[in-house]
This record gives sequence, structure tokens and C-alpha cells, in this order.
Amino acid sequence: MTGKILIYGGSGGIGAATAKLLASRGYGLHLVGRDAGRLSAIAAETGADMTLGDVEDTGLFPRVATDLGPAPLAGMIYAVGTINLKPVSRLGPADFERDFRINAMGAALAVQAALPALKQGDGPSSIVLFSSVAVAQGFTAHASIAMAKGAVEGLTRALAAELAPKIRVNAIAPSLTRTPLAQALTGNEQMANAIAALHPMQRLGEAQDIAQMAAFLIGIESGWITGQVFGVDGGRSSLRVKG
Repeated sequence: MTGKILIYGGSGGIGAATAKLLASRGYGLHLVGRDAGRLSAIAAETGADMTLGDVEDTGLFPRVATDLGPAPLAGMIYAVGTINLKPVSRLGPADFERDFRINAMGAALAVQAALPALKQGDGPSSIVLFSSVAVAQGFTAHASIAMAKGAVEGLTRALAAELAPKIRVNAIAPSLTRTPLAQALTGNEQMANAIAALHPMQRLGEAQDIAQMAAFLIGIESGWITGQVFGVDGGRSSLRVKG
């Protein structure tokens, strides 16, 4: 593959961990995020270019394409998400719309804007999107986020079919991971331990766990993999803890 890796959510926990891992492997990077201080620090650490902005602003996506310039992209990672946990009776139109806009529509618009650059390289390029364990394993109070992430899984397979063989498209579906986004859940140690105990691996995910899979899916090692959703979830989507 030739070209840089574009990472949306570059100032978030998983996006930053992935950026650092890819930089250590010699990839050039372009990071997109909304936290100016954190994004600048990660860009400086990884030698990345950057675009500051929020994916809720649809004008961000063409601006990123302009900032990238004419050079090819080797891959794109859309590591952006929400954790909006409410019973369905308390969810309003704004909840459903925002979760869909950030998780699913944002991913689609990011891909759309990056397509010309992703098609330019000599070899196949790779797109990595993010779903959630809550799509495969039903949880209470997850109606809005599960619906939005379910759309991401459908998008993953549709794009993989449409863009093959030039561009591979896969998704990662994590369980609860210790990131700033999940601080409301992981910051309470009693709650965190209780949720960890529901996983066969008996711990919560770390950003590095997810970054390893993202880096694998971006790289040539996964060159015959497309249209897949990978659960990096401590076994929670498919295994039942004894007792």
C-alpha cells in the first residue's frame, strides 16, 4: 500500500492508540478530531498532519479531503462513536438522530469524501469502521446506540461489496473499553468491576486491544479479508460466563 492512513477520532482513546501504533510501524498519518489540545499533542508525537473539526458538521468531510491534497490514502479509520444509554421510553428524536448522525452517517460521509484518495494507490486500500458488541448481544438501555451501530455493520458489508477489489472494508465491534468516552462507566471502579465480570476474559478492554485489530485490518496481513465485523470484546458477544 502507498499513502497515509486517515484517522477520524484521532484525539479519542482508541483513535490515539491506533495512531501511535501505526506510527511506530512507519505509517504516515492524518488525524481528525475535535479536541484541539489532545489532537495537537498526538499529531506531534506521531508526526501526523491534522484537521480540527467535529463530525456533526458535515462540512468537515470535504475540508479533510482538501487538507489531504492529491496524495493517495492507504487507508481510513473512522474511530468515532457515542455512548448514549437510556431506556427506550426516555429516548427522543434528537437522541436517535444524533447517534445515527455521528456513528453511521458520519462514517458514510467520511468514506465518500476519502474515496478519490483511497482509489489512487498502487495496491488495495483499507477502511476500518466501528460497531459495538451491543449489536450482536442485546443489552437494556442500548436501543439508540445499537440501532446506529447496526447501521454501521450494514454499511460495512455494502461498501465492501461495492468497493472490492480496490478497497477492503471491515468493522470492529468492541465491548466496554477504558477510554475517555466511557469514563462515566469505567470511572466507578465498583461498576467497572461488575461489568468486567460479565466477560469471559474477566476484564474490560483497553484501547490498545482495539488498536491492534485496527492496525491488522489496515495492513497487508489482512489482504484477503473484507466485509467482516470482528468482535474484540473479551468473549462477551458469543460466550456465557459460568454461574
